[in-house]
Formats: sequence, C-alpha cells, structure tokens
Amino acid sequence: MSRRRPHDDDDGYERAHRKRRRVSENQEIEDRLETLILRIGEKSTASLESNLEGLASVLEADLASFKAKILRILSECAIKMPEKCTVYTTLVGLLNAKNYNFGGEFVEHMVRNFKEALKNCRWDAARYSLRFLADLVNCHVIAATSLIQLLDNMVDVAKEEGVPNVRKDWYVYSVLSALPWVGRELYEKKESQLEMLLVKIEVFLNKRSKKHHTALRVWSQDTPHPQEEYLDCLWAQVRKLRQDNWVEKHIPRPYLAFDSILCEALQHNLPTLLPPPHDPSFEYPMPWVVFRMFDYTDCPEGPILPGAHSIERFLIEEHLHQILEVNHLERKDCAANLLNFPYKTKIPLEYSIVEIIFAELFHMPTPRYLEICYGSILIELCKLQPSTMPQVLAQATEILFMRIDTMNVTCFDRFVAWFSYHLSNFQFRWSWDDWDFCLQLDLEHPRPKFVKEVLQKALRLSYYQRIKEIMPEVYEPLLPPKPEPDYKYTHDNAASLPGTTAAHQMVVAVRQKCTPEEVLNVLADLPNPRQDAEVEGEGAFNPLKIDVFVQTLLNLGSKSFSHSFAAIGKFHFIFKSLAESEEAQICILRNLFSLWKNHQQMICVLIDKMLKLQIIECSAVANWIFSREMQSEFTKVYIWEVLHLTIRKMNKHVSRLQRELSEARDKIRRHDSDSESEDDRKRRREDHDEKDKPSEEMVERMEEKLEAAQADQKNLFLIIFQRFIMILSEHLVRCDTDNKDYNTFWYKWTIGRLQQVFLAHNEQVQKYSSTLETLLFTQDLDSHIMDVFHQFTSLRS
Repeated sequence: MSRRRPHDDDDGYERAHRKRRRVSENQEIEDRLETLILRIGEKSTASLESNLEGLASVLEADLASFKAKILRILSECAIKMPEKCTVYTTLVGLLNAKNYNFGGEFVEHMVRNFKEALKNCRWDAARYSLRFLADLVNCHVIAATSLIQLLDNMVDVAKEEGVPNVRKDWYVYSVLSALPWVGRELYEKKESQLEMLLVKIEVFLNKRSKKHHTALRVWSQDTPHPQEEYLDCLWAQVRKLRQDNWVEKHIPRPYLAFDSILCEALQHNLPTLLPPPHDPSFEYPMPWVVFRMFDYTDCPEGPILPGAHSIERFLIEEHLHQILEVNHLERKDCAANLLNFPYKTKIPLEYSIVEIIFAELFHMPTPRYLEICYGSILIELCKLQPSTMPQVLAQATEILFMRIDTMNVTCFDRFVAWFSYHLSNFQFRWSWDDWDFCLQLDLEHPRPKFVKEVLQKALRLSYYQRIKEIMPEVYEPLLPPKPEPDYKYTHDNAASLPGTTAAHQMVVAVRQKCTPEEVLNVLADLPNPRQDAEVEGEGAFNPLKIDVFVQTLLNLGSKSFSHSFAAIGKFHFIFKSLAESEEAQICILRNLFSLWKNHQQMICVLIDKMLKLQIIECSAVANWIFSREMQSEFTKVYIWEVLHLTIRKMNKHVSRLQRELSEARDKIRRHDSDSESEDDRKRRREDHDEKDKPSEEMVERMEEKLEAAQADQKNLFLIIFQRFIMILSEHLVRCDTDNKDYNTFWYKWTIGRLQQVFLAHNEQVQKYSSTLETLLFTQDLDSHIMDVFHQFTSLRS
C-alpha cells in the first residue's frame, strides 16, 4: 500500500512557490533599503535629521536579515558619494548607538576596504575611505586616539628611503585632505598629538623637491595669482584653518543635531594599520599645480569668492570636481548638477564652475577627460544659464587672452581648440574689435598667433568664405589662406618642368580608370636627378617619380578626404614601391606638403592615413618635421599635431603587440595548468581554446615583433629629442656668440614643444629615460635644456 499522501505533488509545487515568493520578497526589501540609503540627504519635505532618524530605525530593524547588504551599501556610499560623507557617518553613528556590534562590524568592513584600496592602487577610494573613518570620530564611532595613530602611520611613509617621492606626497596629501572634517574634534581632544602630526608634515614639505612644478604650471608668472603646487596650496589652506581654530563654513555636520545620542555610544578602536610597502608595479597619482583664474575682485556684487588659502576654496573646488567626475559622460546632467550646487547661494557659482572647468581642461600633463567634453559642458551651461554664464565665460576668455604671453604651450593649444569649438557653436560671434591691438605685435607673439590658430581651427569647423566674412578687414593678415591644392604642373612655368609630360599622361590614365601597373609604365621613363650623385642600389630612389606620382594623384583626389583616401588605397602598391627608404618617404612628405601647404587639416589627415597604411614610417615623419624645409612651419600648431599623432600611432602599435603577447602567454599558462578542473578543461574544449593555443614558435615570433617595435619606439624618441637638442643648442650658442637675448618667441615655442613631448607621452618616455640620460641629456648640455629633462624625471621620482 502506498504511503504517499494525496496531492503530494501539489505540496511540492507550493513549497517551491513559497520559496520563490520569499526570495522575491527579500529582493524587494533589499532594493527598497538600497534606494532609501542612496537617496538620504536629497531634497525632501522632511528635515534631514528626521530622515536620518527614521532610516536608522528601519535599518536597525532589518539588521538581522540584511546585515551584509547594509554593510556593503554603506561602505560603497562612503567611496562613491564622498560629497555626502557626513550624512552617512551620521547614519552609521546612529546605528552604532543602537547596535554596538554592528558599529564594530562596519568599522572592520571599512578598514578592510581601505587596505584593499591601498593595495590595489585605487587612490581616490583610499582617500575617501580615510576621510570617512576620520569623520566617524565626530560621530563617536571611532576613538580619536586610534585615528591619530592611523594618521601618524600614514605620514610616516614620508620618512621611507628608496621609494618614489610621489608615494610620500600622496600619503601626506590624503592626511591633509581628511583634516578639515576631523580637525576640530582632534584639536579639542588630542591637541598635542595633532600638533606633532602637523610638525612632521611641515618638516617633510620643507625638504620636498619640486622640480616638476615649472613643467606643470599653466602660466610661467605668479602675477596676479600664484601658481601653487598642490601640496603647498593645501598645506597653506590647512594652516589657515588651524589659525581659525579648525572652524570652517562649508561642511554640513548633521551629527551635531544628535550629539546627546551619539556621545552616549561606545567607541571602537581602529586596528593597527600600516600602509602596504612600495612595489615597483605601483603607480601613484602625479603631482599637479592648482589653477587660479579669479579672485574676489573679478566677481561682481554678490557672494564673495573665498580666498585662495581658505579651506572653503579647497572644499568647494573638490566638490565641483566630483560632480564633473560623476556626470562627465552626460553633458546636460553635468551642467544641471553643477548649477544645482548645494551651496550656490554662498559663493559666486558661475565663476567657481568656469574656473574648475578650465582647471580640468588645462590640467597637466593631460586632462582627465577628452577636451571636447569640457567644451560641450560649457555650451550646456551657457544654454541653461543664459543671463550670467556667457558673460562670465567671456570674462574668463578675456583674462586668458590677456595672460597668454606667459601661458604654457600645451595649454595654448588647448585654449585654441576650445575657443574655436565654442565659437563654432555660437555662429562665430565675438567682439574681435577689442583684440585688434594684437595686430601691431610680431606675428610670432602669442596674441596674434592665438587669433591666427583659432581661425585655422575654425576653418575645420566651417568653410573659408564664412571665416572671411565674420572677421573685420583689419584681421586680413591673420586670415588663413584659401585651402586649395597648389599643383605645380598647372603653373605658368610648368612647361619647363621635367615631369610635366608624365604628369599629364598620368592624369589621363587615372581618369580612364587605369591599373597601378599602367601608372608605373607612365613613370618608368622619368630621369633620376640623383643618378649621377649616387650609385644605384640600396637607398637609391627617384625623387622625380615620387614628385610626379604624389602630386598628381593627390591633386586628382583633392575634392575631399574620401577621394584622397580612395586614390591612396587604389595605388597603395605604387606608394609602397616608391617609399623603399626613409629618404624616399621624406620625399613623399615634401611633395604632400608642397601640394597642400594651404590646407593644414588635409596634411594631418593624409599623413595619418599614410602611417596607417605603412606607406611612411614614424621616424620619417619626425625627421621631416625637423628638416630645414619645414622651418617656416615649425612654430605652427598643426605641425605638432602631426608629430603627436605619429608618436601615438607608434605607442598604440607597441601596446597592441604587448597585449597580444600577454594573451598568448595566458593561453599557454591556462592550458598547461595542472590545477585546472575537469569543468574548465571541458569548457576550454567547447570554446575551441585547444585549437587556439599558440605554439612556442608563434610566441617567439610575437616576442621578436614586440622587441622590434620597442626598438622603433625608442629610436623615434631618440630622433625627436636629438633634433630638439641640436636646434636649441645651435640657437643658444648663436645668441651667446652674437650677444643677443636667447629668450625669443621662437625659443619659447620650441622649448615649450620639447616640454610638451615629454609630458604628453610621459609613460612611454619614462621607459627610456636612462638611455636618454646616457646618450642625449648629458651634463655638458645647456642648463635650459637640462632643466626640462629634470622636470620630466621628477614627475614620477
């Protein structure tokens, strides 16, 4: 007789259904808790204090079931929403007062996260974690003594020997940036220990080397605003805060309303926390210079802009930078959030926003985000706040233009790019008459040069006739030429040129859709002007063939970029056969320039295309840029655009080969691993990984390819720096001999470009710095050139 109960199947269904319902309900509660925690501190009909009190009660009730989830969300909020730091510390303080064990577990969790962030070089996460732990002292969650011990241990990193200075800098910076939150509490309870900590920091800062400072400045002069190094500036702000008895006016402190509850809570001691030792693989944040453009005299009546050394200036700027960081991918949200800054009534908000956006745009060595990101956010700000933002931005542009004489060359380029882009979005309207005084200056002076370069960039975003119409007549000397090809085989004297007949034959052949072989037949009979001077063989090439072919083909494709690309693609074989040596490649570049000298963008685009198709090599481009024929173009921005795109092309090539080799080695390691489980083997067979496993021979070939590419990269940098040293040394010696001032406009542009190459490609150049020091930047070099090299090496030292 069956012992199974009737409807047993139904019971099984019910049990499964109940389980699913329970999981679903738990998920709903977790989602609701997450929403409540994330949204605390946002605008609400109730006060922040009552919201915090209510949320603490809700969370305490759910601790038994959802403790892990609550711990995770709160610790993530501490790092991902640092602007609400004091809101979450208050919440943790209220929970600690209700449940001491939970408070202890939360502190352990935060400490674990802090250690992980330090170990994994997540420096912002580590700094925000430290700030959060510091603020927990205000909420009576952590004992002040144990926090002082932690801060002491952090500052002790500054005494370490044989470690990079940037490591010491970061640890001191993280401590200084936490003090505005907890300084008052430590001053009241542990004054002597706090003073000892500050003395240690001061001793370190007084001994600290700052060779990098000059390279990172936006302006070379300190008037009207000092260009302070970031640690020096923060130290001055903290000292001012100490003079004010650690009282600031920017940080909201909701825990003060709960003082009677929080002061009754038991406190936790932090475990002994030692910073992880330095590892050669660790990359620390690079130093920077604090950008200042406005002071209170620049702002009209209304709220006063805090002084450069007030801690409020630091706190406001950091908060605005955080808003940019969180929202930079959505320009409309970013602009709206910047204008909804919580403390906008206390400061001249538009001035603060414009200053931090330009601070990010001019950040050296590179901005955090794409340059166009900042331009698009500024446009949105002008649309959202049309009554004030355009005027503030115009004032900022005027200030930048008036101070452009001492502006860093890299920042000059970014200013040109931003201003031309901004104008193109506002119908190129500008009060050009206010700047016509610059027409009286030398054309190499930064002011007329700025206008000239802006018009060149604007031409890329518009068309020639439009640019000509918008500019007052007096600006005609600065207008770019009409961007048309200058094809020499149609000039008046073309009949006397040796290649004219072949050029006309080639035009006919190409228009009749000939093959590459037929074009080669047209070029075959051209005489070689170099034949007498050089023996046929390796390195021999026919410049006349290159001249006729390159100029004629690119002229035929001159209608647009696409036409040019199609022409190069179809006759790629001929390009490759003509460009056998570096000298031949330089000849191709000369002819490209000869044809398109009035169209800078076309030169950039075509060189980029030829590098991609491996018609020309990177070293040929570098040697061509520094050749005597290009002297007239040497201080123009587009030439350096070409050099940087060439270096980037080489860097990407090396990175790709490194990545491919690393992936191949990983595949072999995974395949040969003894610890691999049966499931992994099965999955690998299913993924055809067995078939994809590279052989040892393949890996060896990849290693050889990478070594060759790295040798080319190293050679490229050696060519560039050697050429810089040669032309700068010649100039300095000539000026010394003739008893002239070396500090000409040409010298300023050139030394600035040398600095730019070092900074823009610092990660790659760093690998070869010892070779550069041995071969090029030797002690017998002029001190002006050596200073640039030392500024670069101190960036990561």
